[in-house]
Amino acid sequence: MPHLTSTTAGSASTGLRTALGVPGYAHPLVAPAQWAELARPGTPLDWVVLNVAAGPGARPDPHCLEAAGRLRAAGVRVLGHLDLTHGARALADLLSDAHRYLDWYRADGFLLARCPTDRSALPEVRRTVTTLRTISDSAHIVLGHGSHPHPGYAENADQLVTFSGSWSDYRWSQVAEWTADYPADRFCHFVHGVPRGHLEEALRIARWQGAATIYFTDRTDRGGRTDPWETMPGYWDEIVSRIGTGVSE
Repeated sequence: MPHLTSTTAGSASTGLRTALGVPGYAHPLVAPAQWAELARPGTPLDWVVLNVAAGPGARPDPHCLEAAGRLRAAGVRVLGHLDLTHGARALADLLSDAHRYLDWYRADGFLLARCPTDRSALPEVRRTVTTLRTISDSAHIVLGHGSHPHPGYAENADQLVTFSGSWSDYRWSQVAEWTADYPADRFCHFVHGVPRGHLEEALRIARWQGAATIYFTDRTDRGGRTDPWETMPGYWDEIVSRIGTGVSE
C-alpha cells in the first residue's frame, strides 16, 4: 500500500504510543458537553486547541476560561490558535494574540495554523517560534502545515502537522522519507471523513507513517463548506478506548 513507503519508518513506528491532539471544537457555549468530555480522567490527550474567535478574542471569554480551566485541572495541555496565514501575518499581531492567550487562558503553547511549508519561509517561521519561546519558555509549539514541509522545520518546533485532510487522500498518502530521522512524537495527523469501519486502518496508517498524535473524525468538510473539527466524531468512545488501551493492529 502507498503509505507503507519506508521499512525504516515502519520499524520505528511499531510499539508507538498514540494520543489525541484535538484541533479545536466549536465555542464552549455551543458545545459544552464536548468540552466537558475532554476533561474526563484517562482520556489519552496530548493537547487541545482553544480558538475563541479566530484567535483569543477581544476580551476574556468566561465560557472559554471555564473550559480551559477544566482541561488544565485534568492535566491536559491547552494550545492557543495562532493563524500564520501562510506567512502573511505580521509578527507583532501574532505576538499580541499570543500574549492574550497566555494572560487570559494560561495557554501551555500554540498551534501555528496555516504554517508555510517552503524553505524560503523557514527563517521567518524560525523567528516567530524563537520569539514565542521568549515570552513563554515552556510553550509547546505545533506547526500546522497540513502537509510535509521542508525538513528544516522539524528543528524549530515540538511537533509538525504533516497531514490535514480527507480520508480519501489519507488512505493513499505517502510519508516523506526524512521523517524517519525523527521520533513519532514529533508528528501529527488530522483526518476527516474516516468511516467507522476504517478506523483501524487509519490508526495503522498513522503508526506506519510515524505519527504519534492523531485526530480522526467521521465528520466531513462538505466540500469545504463546514469545519469538520468542530464536533466530536460519532465514534469518540471507540477511538478513546482503542488508543487508551494501546490497541494496535
